[in-house]
Amino acid sequence: MLGGCGPGSGNNTKDAVCIHTKKVYDACRSKDCLEDLRVYLTCESQAIVDRAINIKPKSAHVLWTYLDIEPVPFNDGYYTVDVKYFYRITAEAFCGVGRPVDIEGLATFDKRVVLFGGEGKTRSFSSQMLLRSDDDRQLRPSTNLPIATVELVDPVVLGVRVVEPHDHFCGCERYCGSGYSEVPEVLGNSFNSPLTPGEGSRRLYVTLGQFSIIRLERDTQLLIPSYDYCIPEKECPAQSDDPCDLFDQFKFPADEFFPSDKGHGDHGKRK
Repeated sequence: MLGGCGPGSGNNTKDAVCIHTKKVYDACRSKDCLEDLRVYLTCESQAIVDRAINIKPKSAHVLWTYLDIEPVPFNDGYYTVDVKYFYRITAEAFCGVGRPVDIEGLATFDKRVVLFGGEGKTRSFSSQMLLRSDDDRQLRPSTNLPIATVELVDPVVLGVRVVEPHDHFCGCERYCGSGYSEVPEVLGNSFNSPLTPGEGSRRLYVTLGQFSIIRLERDTQLLIPSYDYCIPEKECPAQSDDPCDLFDQFKFPADEFFPSDKGHGDHGKRK
């Protein structure tokens, strides 16, 4: 049995079949410390920051990433991959003796890598493709560029700081080009209130730790051994209306009563 499917086991191959899939031509992993990213706050959050006594970081989430591919001149098979990350930044602002107030805004970061993506001379068309006037030109099958993908986790917020209006200087924004005017409208609409450039107001900067994997892929056909069709052997359980029957299926939470002591004495180090 393979992965809970049956029949089929061992090396009893039934046939060799051709599948259409994506082959990874090149990939790289990245561990970036993004210092002093400008946070474009919402109008409500900007008003809170202007009168805040202290601001503490809370969380950061990736809203979207934009990828652009261009061939490297005089280096066949290699491509530059430009990735633009869009983050939703949330922090807590303390304005007095009361409870902190959540503030939010948008931060961006640009990254460029060079990867090998192979060469292709053919163009692929599909019945699923619909040509629209607003399509990205690079998505149309006029060239045979590889496909860039990025996998990432939400970043770690390492710190935030506020810069007073009279302290604004170009050197503070290390990653130039990540401006307010470049924010897509659909991302701006994901916030509760409009984003503001904050001219003449206090500015918020955030430092993030980002882990990511960037790949270049191409469609390809591979011949692989086939065992059999995979039919699930597990039956779908019937839903019970009796809450006690549902509770009877829960395991006793022994770990909640007797916490594990595996980490005792190793100072958090992995074995």
